[in-house]
Amino acid sequence: MKKFPLCKATLIGGFLSAIVKFGWEVPFPPRTPERDATNPPQTLLEQLGMSKDLSHYSYLYNENARPIFSFIVHFGFSFFFAWLYYWLSERYKTITLANGALYGVIVYVLFHVVIMPLMGTIPAPWNQPWEEHISELFGHIVWAWSIDIIRIYVKNNTSVAL
Repeated sequence: MKKFPLCKATLIGGFLSAIVKFGWEVPFPPRTPERDATNPPQTLLEQLGMSKDLSHYSYLYNENARPIFSFIVHFGFSFFFAWLYYWLSERYKTITLANGALYGVIVYVLFHVVIMPLMGTIPAPWNQPWEEHISELFGHIVWAWSIDIIRIYVKNNTSVAL
């Protein structure tokens, strides 16, 4: 059995899944405009000691302000959890149930129902609007599915250049 190209899959899957999650949130925004004024990555960075000015620092693209540090957290999250999924999938096939959907549900529950509310990064689950839960749950399923698509592609295609 050939060795799984973990680094290659992580680079491709982490990047693609971050873009997929961004894309999901365009038609299904998870937060109200008021709660998104300081989004969860910005809140987390401020909890870790970053100033509000720096956590909200933005660059302009096509005259749209884009929050660079939120994006760094977003991409870092996707790269790390793509790597973890690939590492786990080589050891525990169960994690790939429903082509990653199970993994997406697990990550959603861990972060949006347990960890971030306990840290005070986001409100308790019962204080979040139902639209946030729907967007985040299905967004994480689609996000994890895109990670799994890359796992299958890289595993079956030895000529993937990178």
